[in-house]
Amino acid sequence: MVLRQFICIVFLIAVTADLSWAGPNWAQWRGPHFNGSSEAKNLPTEWSKEENVKWVTPLPGASGATPIIWEDKVFATSLNNRTFDLEGVCIDRNTGKILWTKTLGIGFSDEGRGKNLASPSPVTDGEKVIFSFGTGDIAALDFDGNILWQKNHQQDYGRFQYNFGYHASPLLDDGKLYIQVLQRDKGNPGPTKEERHPEHSYFLCMDPNTGEYLWKHDRPTDAWDESREAYSTPMPFEHDGRKEILILGGDCISGHDPETGKEFWRWGSWNPEHIGHWRMVPSPLSYDGLVYAFAPKQEPIFAIKAGGNGKLSDDWVVWKLEDKTTDVAVPLIYKDKMYVLDGDGRFVTKLEPKTGEVLWRGRLGGKAVYRASPTGADDKIYMINEQGHIVVLGTGDEFEVLNEVEMGEGLCRSTISVTDGQIFIRTAEHLYCIGE
Repeated sequence: MVLRQFICIVFLIAVTADLSWAGPNWAQWRGPHFNGSSEAKNLPTEWSKEENVKWVTPLPGASGATPIIWEDKVFATSLNNRTFDLEGVCIDRNTGKILWTKTLGIGFSDEGRGKNLASPSPVTDGEKVIFSFGTGDIAALDFDGNILWQKNHQQDYGRFQYNFGYHASPLLDDGKLYIQVLQRDKGNPGPTKEERHPEHSYFLCMDPNTGEYLWKHDRPTDAWDESREAYSTPMPFEHDGRKEILILGGDCISGHDPETGKEFWRWGSWNPEHIGHWRMVPSPLSYDGLVYAFAPKQEPIFAIKAGGNGKLSDDWVVWKLEDKTTDVAVPLIYKDKMYVLDGDGRFVTKLEPKTGEVLWRGRLGGKAVYRASPTGADDKIYMINEQGHIVVLGTGDEFEVLNEVEMGEGLCRSTISVTDGQIFIRTAEHLYCIGE
């Protein structure tokens, strides 16, 4: 009897330990479903910089990266204000204490051009966390902060050629790490002629456990000059049993074989005149047999029918939206609806993702533009503008502002991440945990 009681107690302790974390993780930039949504519940609607704050932690410097969450740990990147070191940071989710900080590269600050080389968001599989930076530095660390491997894409494949710096986040999916480098081919004006040389765009796959390059696939395009550049992130997609990795940029969207990088299909007709300054910022999106391409500079959103092969004609376009579209923020798919944030005009549009039918549209508060992407969970939508003004919207049949909060501290470009009972807000100087 005593032995049986002892076994029961041990079992209960084990179960309790396993259930100590019950909330959904936010392991990548756009969350658990790669579309900005989460099943997180009991999220706060009302707070301030002083009220309903579980903790606030000063960070070494600014970043446009989204903080990611795995159980009791939060991971962030920073460009150190004093040293210009590029740093990976691990924070205790319960207390806000910084558990460790690792220098993983050297960056520079050029806020006049909006550059911050700590802008790519980290990714994790629950065993390791991978930090990537605009310098091409990439490193995997275990959760104790030990470096497992380090690489630099510029050292391995040549100098990046971007007008505004490299900002694409990595994708960790199905045991593989994917990196896209969509860049101009003429070379960006550099300090010396030797630094002005042509480079091609490419798609990389790495072993996240070892850092080994598994393959490299070139991605040619007819785009011109800056229109070859993309700051988007590759996204996974599956349709009729075929898995793909979606890439958006260089005047087209394409679907690739996750095993080889081979291109299954591509479509792109939004720039027939080959305008040379249409760089791509938003990442691709998918929903129920459709993939979405977001033309630059508030040009149309296109819904493309999945399942094609080769170069697709415009017959594959199911619908397009031409008014109040996005230039930077990736639209949100939440509970079978799409929410499009026009960050410059400060409009939000709710629509049917299968048909493009507009359900409602409203304008946000705050005077600054919105660059971070919207986050959806617990029947709320969270958005933050560049001055730290946060708007919380409802998801009902009409446009409804639930609350507005000022968190202003410098330039705020990080998308808000969530888990049960908590939201995480990255400002220029601090990381806030709001809620329980």
